[in-house]
Amino acid sequence: MKKLYLASLGCVKNLIDSEVMLGRLKDYELTNNPNEADVIIVNTCGFIEAAKEESIETILSLAQFKKENALLAVTGCLSERYKDILPKEMPEVDIWSGVGDFNRIDELVKERKSKFSPNVYLIHNEERIITGSSYHAYIKLSEGCNQKCAFCAIPNFKGRLQSRPVEEIIDEIKRLKNKGYKDFSLASQDSSSYLKDFGIKDGLIKLIDEIDKIEGITVRILYLYPATTTKKLINRIFASPVVENYFDLPIQHISPKMLKIMKRPGSVDKLKSLLKEMRKEFSFVRTSVIVGHPGESEEDFEELKKFLKEYKFDRVNVFAYSDEEDTAAYKRKDKIPPEIIEKRLKEIEKIVKKTTINSFKKYIGKICKCYFDGLTEDGLFYTVRPKLWAPEVDGDILINESEVENLEVGNLYNVEIKELAGEELIGKITKSK
Repeated sequence: MKKLYLASLGCVKNLIDSEVMLGRLKDYELTNNPNEADVIIVNTCGFIEAAKEESIETILSLAQFKKENALLAVTGCLSERYKDILPKEMPEVDIWSGVGDFNRIDELVKERKSKFSPNVYLIHNEERIITGSSYHAYIKLSEGCNQKCAFCAIPNFKGRLQSRPVEEIIDEIKRLKNKGYKDFSLASQDSSSYLKDFGIKDGLIKLIDEIDKIEGITVRILYLYPATTTKKLINRIFASPVVENYFDLPIQHISPKMLKIMKRPGSVDKLKSLLKEMRKEFSFVRTSVIVGHPGESEEDFEELKKFLKEYKFDRVNVFAYSDEEDTAAYKRKDKIPPEIIEKRLKEIEKIVKKTTINSFKKYIGKICKCYFDGLTEDGLFYTVRPKLWAPEVDGDILINESEVENLEVGNLYNVEIKELAGEELIGKITKSK
């Protein structure tokens, strides 16, 4: 059997497309060793400068491992965004494709040809091979985005919003459940706009209504957009027996002036009202902020710092502004010097470290349902993840004691969280409820 090496970079939405490619190439055996692979695929990210650099470095590095007669294929956002430049600059690559042909990767490999279809690919009923977990899977709600944020180039190469039908998503969840998957994270560029391209209001609520009919699973929703998120949606999530009280709402900033510059619609008062609503019950609130966006004054920055301290998000992704061509921010003259961006970044990261620690402390003394993930790499602890938390990004809990025998990966257990050691929560798997 021929061997395949796949590097999937960037977000979980990219990962889903990578899993579609694995489904199309299931006749290949997956390998972790690129120099024995007959086909090497890099699914790239082109979101910000750091992601672009990682993609380029990965391509060039893997090209050095390529054995004789092997194929190196590059797909995804970076190759789509720079399709007129990269194929000329990187002769090491045998096959180029963008964001329109993930479900045709087997044809491209077989015919050894490149292709850039004009339409953005959106998964429908295609079989894919889930990676990274035997019980958790990501589900794509939609592709593209109708928002016009000043700093973001994604709509330029991902196009406008196109949502999957509710029935299709429910069918995929049920099919994966039948294969043993029980925990799901729903993802898109703008999840709270789901079905707006069909003229349907409250599309995400309609989807939750159907998800609630499926027993034996947990679900969380990623990437809510502030301007399209409503209190009605928040309260529907609270009312759901299946969808977790998990709110991933990237605010990017809190200064009214900066939100206007960033072209983020909606008022600060509405944004704060939504965030307050999310704290009505025990919940998990994650956000993202951008530091050093053009136009950000010291006063704007201080306002952001103050709000992060006050609200105490559970987790915060902090990004230094990345100057991306073909965006409104790129054309602005009031750019922030790199050394000031770096200084501000460090200040925000200190605040976020404290708020994250405080979030951990909320769990000490509680008993919560957690998914069991097995041993740590050093074999000293078991690890579990509260079902409220998202995998990979929100962390885990270390277990040094268990009252339950024959633990199985993917099963839910009651965990008594006993202490915080440094930046790690330590718990005990208990028979208590």
